[in-house]
Amino acid sequence: MDPAGGCPHADNARLLARGAVAPVVLPGDVAGMAVLGHDALKEFLAHPDVAKGAQHFNALRDGEIPDGWPLKTFATVQGMTTADDADHRRLRSLVSKAFTARRVEELRPRIETVTAELLDGLDEAARAGDGVADLRTHFALPLPMGVICELLGVDAEYQDRLHHLSNQVVSTSIGPAEAMAANRELVEVLAAVAVSRTRDPGDDLTSALIAAREEGGDRLSQHELIGTLLLMIIAGHETTLNLITNAVRALCAHRDQLELVQSGKAAWPDVVEETLRWDSPVSFFPFRYPTRDLTLDGTVIPKGTPVLAGYSAAGRDTSAHGPDADRFDITRSGARHLSLGHGPHYCLGSPLARMEATIALEQLFTRFPELDLAVTEAELPRHASFVGNSVQKLPVRVRA
Repeated sequence: MDPAGGCPHADNARLLARGAVAPVVLPGDVAGMAVLGHDALKEFLAHPDVAKGAQHFNALRDGEIPDGWPLKTFATVQGMTTADDADHRRLRSLVSKAFTARRVEELRPRIETVTAELLDGLDEAARAGDGVADLRTHFALPLPMGVICELLGVDAEYQDRLHHLSNQVVSTSIGPAEAMAANRELVEVLAAVAVSRTRDPGDDLTSALIAAREEGGDRLSQHELIGTLLLMIIAGHETTLNLITNAVRALCAHRDQLELVQSGKAAWPDVVEETLRWDSPVSFFPFRYPTRDLTLDGTVIPKGTPVLAGYSAAGRDTSAHGPDADRFDITRSGARHLSLGHGPHYCLGSPLARMEATIALEQLFTRFPELDLAVTEAELPRHASFVGNSVQKLPVRVRA
């Protein structure tokens, strides 16, 4: 795996041509596997003999993974993404109350208001920049970051730092010292948030998690609280940030598809679903571990091997999506994808991410129907990670 990331699709296609499961070398020469095919990934994500707990990671358990390994946080953070069975159900039940259909729908007016305000800011930035502004900085980032921080009761003063640190955590190309420092500071910031909410509880998820811990005694440990906040911050904004960014890139590159939705021949949720399939916000997500030698699509994945879920590859798997799987088509019939997961770890925040992206895209292109990229796709700097799948900047010209 290239720690520097880059566009994954050409490499994914080459790997998929050889099979749905591939051996990979992770940073630090750690042996792993990647599940790339749609059907194989769907089976793997829901398989009863696949676990998330780090105790199943052979190399980590045997002391072969050093501190500062860039992917170590994915394996060792205490929270839903590394919990199994009863622990996972306990943690998920505590958080799920914030993401019921009713609670998410109650957020709609606030998201619509924030979106409109951010579009004012994008317009002002473009006017100050000869018609060009970075859509990621002024729009795609502050929308989901503001919403998740409001949900968690995180004060605005922490938001920029939390984004920077979470970006470091999902990077696969930083050195050991940087990785350890970023993790340490992120934990410190989230601990400060927890202290603030303990002293001054409010109508937010962090306060609710703290109350549940105190009332239930052993229901949520301090490490689990911090791990849950870390997961919510990273997953709650990085994924939606990439989703909005990738959707705008796709529509600008496919003006015929933009015309379909602007003319009412397709709907904005269709854009969101096709973007999730065609250019998944997460490329390869770490980790899952077979609890026994597991044969998947004819390939044996040895017990205790760290496995990457290849969402970007599965989204363009021709065996599942047809020979034109690499074509962006919002009218694609029966389109299905795994980009928000499958099985017991299916993304809890998926209704919120879908709502945010739909509102963002509809308002953006309604206000600026001729919005287009200010540079070529090749000039856009990619994420320095094979986990996140997007670009670091998105300069746009809001008016023709």
